[in-house]
Amino acid sequence: MTIHVVSAGDTIYTIAEQYNIPVRQLMENNAITNPNLLTLGQALLILQPEQTYLVQPGDGLFSIAQKFGVSENKLLQNNPQLAALGALYPGQTLIISFKDSSTDNYWVNGYAYPYIDPIILNQTTPYLTFLSVFSYGFYPDGTLIPPDDKSLLLAAKEYEAAPILVLTPLDEKEKFSNNLITQMVNNPAARENLINNLLTVMAQKGYYGVDVDFEFVLPADKEGFISFISQLKTAMSAAGYKVFVALAPKTSAAQSGLLYEAHDYKRIGEIADYIFLMTYEWGYAYGPPMAVAPLNKMREVFDYAIQEIPPEKIIMGVPNYGYDWTLPFQRGEGRAITLGNEEAVQMAMNIRAEILFDEVGQSPYFFYTDPEGSAHVVWFEDARSIEAKINTAKEYGFIGLGYWNIMRPFVQNWMQVANAFDIEKFGE
Repeated sequence: MTIHVVSAGDTIYTIAEQYNIPVRQLMENNAITNPNLLTLGQALLILQPEQTYLVQPGDGLFSIAQKFGVSENKLLQNNPQLAALGALYPGQTLIISFKDSSTDNYWVNGYAYPYIDPIILNQTTPYLTFLSVFSYGFYPDGTLIPPDDKSLLLAAKEYEAAPILVLTPLDEKEKFSNNLITQMVNNPAARENLINNLLTVMAQKGYYGVDVDFEFVLPADKEGFISFISQLKTAMSAAGYKVFVALAPKTSAAQSGLLYEAHDYKRIGEIADYIFLMTYEWGYAYGPPMAVAPLNKMREVFDYAIQEIPPEKIIMGVPNYGYDWTLPFQRGEGRAITLGNEEAVQMAMNIRAEILFDEVGQSPYFFYTDPEGSAHVVWFEDARSIEAKINTAKEYGFIGLGYWNIMRPFVQNWMQVANAFDIEKFGE
């Protein structure tokens, strides 16, 4: 695997010739739709095919997988165009394997809302160990508020991704409600009712586990929150389910702030089966422009986390989005626009903006001026920043990567992850 950074004089054709790969493959792996449109500083993922196959009349994905002794999911991972095409056709070239692909098992988790675009869902789920359904809410008495999770569960089953039920205390405005947390965790009857309802739904729908995503827990509710997780873990373990807990990115046990104080890494890490570290949102919609997940800041969290939580329990959070800020930034005035990573690159290509790279945060960004004359800066993720995050996860010995979220396409990333790891599928 190589990352090529576009320089002056480069074209999609000269780059494909340089690495001796088909132009079509280079475009598909990097979500490029116009072969005549590249921009300076753009990072392109270069993967060298090891074995290919020309589809014959009567071939199906299953028969081709059987022929070469690989899984159907692996074929889908190596050929992301199949999700959009929906079928094979004679004369089509499929990549069976890439050179130097890793055989190290690894977990990949992705969060999705029920309204995800079906093509993006089908394109992404083959790369996932877990598909986390966002989200199940609840009332103060412990009655569940279920989403329409049918399509997500069907995709999880089809592509052998274990479904995770995400439990959140969201209010009617889709905001985290610490008042709702207070009412539930301090009411033994409500806690028991919620846990029993969760067990019923998980058994009915085939969920693998539950992910507790409680944010902005009041410090006064810390003990009740931890006690709820402990009670949940006891019940889930008895029924054969796993418990995941999402934790805010802390750098010390004494870190103050509503987001952090009730998230006790040591105690929750001892209870839960697995921990999802939400290592993103340093750059956020209402904050000053910076990388969403700068690696130097992430490392500060990891250095603390592994003192309290076994690294083999940790799933490292990765953002699948970026932000576009209007400059000069003035706190309290307006907010940044959220955009996908592919969308950011497409914008840079369209306006011929040079993509720069921050070596400290290991993150790409670019500047531009809009038609009204306002300056902007866009921070996002690309092959370079993802490579840095993958290498960091390996370095710390984490069990997997977790993406918030998979609602936007990011083909380059998924191809990169599938090359760096042999993604574990519990259904295989």
